[in-house]
Amino acid sequence: MNSRFLPLLLSGALLASCQSNQTQSESATATAADSTATAKAAADTMGVPAGSIPTVGEPKLLFKLPEKYNTPDGLALAPNGNVLLSIPNLADNSYPAAILEIVGDSAKPFLTNLPVEPTTKKAAPMDLAFGPDGNLYYAENQYENSKKFVSRLMRVRMQNGKPGPIETAVDSFALANAVVWKGNKLYVTDSQWDMPDNDKGSAVMVFTLDELKKAKGPIHLKPKTKDPHVLTMFTTNVNETGVDNGADGLDYDSKGNFYTGSFGDGTFYKMTMKPDGTLAKQEALPLKGDKITCIDGLVIDRATDKAYITGARQNAIFVVNLQDNTVTTLAQNPDTDGAGGKLDQPAEVLLKGKRLYISDYDNPVKHFVNTKSDAPHTESYIDIK
Repeated sequence: MNSRFLPLLLSGALLASCQSNQTQSESATATAADSTATAKAAADTMGVPAGSIPTVGEPKLLFKLPEKYNTPDGLALAPNGNVLLSIPNLADNSYPAAILEIVGDSAKPFLTNLPVEPTTKKAAPMDLAFGPDGNLYYAENQYENSKKFVSRLMRVRMQNGKPGPIETAVDSFALANAVVWKGNKLYVTDSQWDMPDNDKGSAVMVFTLDELKKAKGPIHLKPKTKDPHVLTMFTTNVNETGVDNGADGLDYDSKGNFYTGSFGDGTFYKMTMKPDGTLAKQEALPLKGDKITCIDGLVIDRATDKAYITGARQNAIFVVNLQDNTVTTLAQNPDTDGAGGKLDQPAEVLLKGKRLYISDYDNPVKHFVNTKSDAPHTESYIDIK
């Protein structure tokens, strides 16, 4: 899920679990909701009451993607100012995963030969970010293919601005998700970091650039332990969706404090950091205003300390003002196919200047507003005022 005035990406990714509520609209190019556009959702077999989802804001279409790119996800700002987009293809993984490069209002292939994990025979890139060493790092969600802790953190060695060899930097994640660099430290969420006494676990991991450089081969995590790389851990309270994925999106504010959210239960966590980069305190923040019970990807604008959050289950983009923990809704749609840029299970966001890029993941589970994966596969945007 990595604000994007720096070459960081956040986010993380997949399915989430949210609840729909009446909303307060956040000012944007897509300003207030059209009062006549409280579009009625069709009768919903997924468990969301028909007609309960309002239309808020006006997200725009950036581009459509062909069927071979069916689950757009992670977003990262590249050193040249373009944006990278990961395509794990988890809605239909008969197509190989890829990473695309967004140039203006279109996308072109950046990496289409991603190395597969030896046991699953699949690649599954999620969040991604450029490190201070100039290389590209991306997290993998192999959890959809295997529950045996085979997800990886991959490193693409960049050569003169072009992708070179791809190698495993860290292995033995369960579900690696968000990737965020802060200085010479890399923070990664694992949405399924279970423990022997907790099968609803998740975690934030931290790695230093120095250890990543010095490692002779991949760093091996120790599953179902408080591995030395674990910064902090969480427990998901599973609701009617049955989804137990935990910590997903990740970013930090202007004071250097980190935030993540659970897409299994929607808890929004703050991690207060000490000056040396270690954890001082973890807390679940009491949010006020529009209700979020799902958090997928997120990005923080450090100029305003506002967090832009994808509510995948609610089919919405929320804004949390980190100064007072109030929540407003920037955009929301009833069940759509994504035509015209309407939200279609948004999973990741990236802020470049005043443009908020939105990946429409379109791969639901039960009790989501989005009821099925269907064409068109889209990338949306909102210009923030």
